Amino acid sequence: MEFTFKLITQLFLTMMFAAVITPIVKLLAFQIGAVDMPNARRINKKPMPTAGGLAIFITFTLSTIWEFRSNLLDTSVLPILLGALIVVITGLIDDIRELKPLPKLIGLIIAGLEIYYVAGIRINTISIPFIGMFDLHWLSLPVTLLWILAITNAVNLIDGLDGLATGVSMIALITIGLVSYFYLPDNGVFISIMIFTLVASMMGFFPYNFNPASIYLGDTGALMLGFFIAVFSLQGLKNVTFISVLTPMFILGVPITDTIYAIIRRLFNKQKISSPDRMHLHHRLISLGFSHRGAVMTIYALAMIFSFIALLMNYASTMAIILLVIMTTLGLELFIELIGLVGENRQPLMHFFQFFGNQQFRHERLAKWSKRLKKEKK
Repeated sequence: MEFTFKLITQLFLTMMFAAVITPIVKLLAFQIGAVDMPNARRINKKPMPTAGGLAIFITFTLSTIWEFRSNLLDTSVLPILLGALIVVITGLIDDIRELKPLPKLIGLIIAGLEIYYVAGIRINTISIPFIGMFDLHWLSLPVTLLWILAITNAVNLIDGLDGLATGVSMIALITIGLVSYFYLPDNGVFISIMIFTLVASMMGFFPYNFNPASIYLGDTGALMLGFFIAVFSLQGLKNVTFISVLTPMFILGVPITDTIYAIIRRLFNKQKISSPDRMHLHHRLISLGFSHRGAVMTIYALAMIFSFIALLMNYASTMAIILLVIMTTLGLELFIELIGLVGENRQPLMHFFQFFGNQQFRHERLAKWSKRLKKEKK
């Protein structure tokens, strides 16, 4: 009881400290040139201070070191903070000078290598249902790095509206914290304390970041949050099972979905995978008439649904999980096609249902396919 009260008090103080330090970081951002200028790709209409993630990182670092001060050297706290510092420095440079993709990627790889070798956080084995368990051996390093890079960049990609990446990350981290506390037998409490300390730091920053925002996360914050989410979710992936890999993937369903469909969209349009566009999930919702806040709240709701499904998976049987994944995938695909995330003319599942449900539509499609075949023969 005493420990719980002490922890709640510290989390509250952490939140308040973040609320106090954020305006200072805002002034600092203007001084160092970490400012987002309005352009064709950005939502803001006036210069906005970015690098707001610096306030979250400073608060989280100080609070975590204070919490684990008695056994700091016996935990992986310092290695995790060191990896995050590398990511924060990379993001801060990008917020000031706009780095090209390769230097950013190198910074993230260095941070990932530090987590793998110094923190010792890695994926060692993988278990496939009905087949068995496999030791990854030398594949452990590339698989771990791929996970960190994919999740970090996925969170960074959704940072397009006020409070979007912050809110989605908070939902994901709270879910990971609950899963860690209840389902990780070894260091679940330790991981949960770090996660909820990070959430408290984000809550103090959130009022400044929600629409209308007075400061942005920037790459400093978006990359950092993605990195923390990737590292904390890896704690349950040391020995990968069917459930342990699906749980974080569903918790991070929104950024992962947006990233996957962005890649598919750019491949269809014959664009570089790293090329920017205004067809992300939040862009599509706004183009459909959603207000700024309405689009953000819709994506929050979607993130909560994913998190709830992730929690259900820890109670369901293997067959139930498979059915849950199939039905969720179908529902998600329909939603993606309805909002035109890949393109308004790319709706295979909706066309499939129309083909079997509408006789006239079916005849029209068959006629078009027949004409196309005749042209190809000629």
